[in-house]
Amino acid sequence: MIKIIHYRQKCIGCNSCVEHAPEFWRMAKDGKAELIGAKQKKEVFICEIGLEDLAKNEHAENDCPMNIIKIENKN
Repeated sequence: MIKIIHYRQKCIGCNSCVEHAPEFWRMAKDGKAELIGAKQKKEVFICEIGLEDLAKNEHAENDCPMNIIKIENKN
């Protein structure tokens, strides 16, 4: 199981994640990125993805200037 963890409160709205994986990320009305289909647990948003979606989300993780996207349990 692969999880994307997004610390949304620290987002600066650069749109990089949306450019890499628009089917997983979108910009919300407040100007911050939103992880589509994520479940909120306290201050973080978590979404499970398949192996086929790992690469594009790794690009989003690596390009995030605030380092608020984390991918866990990589295969």
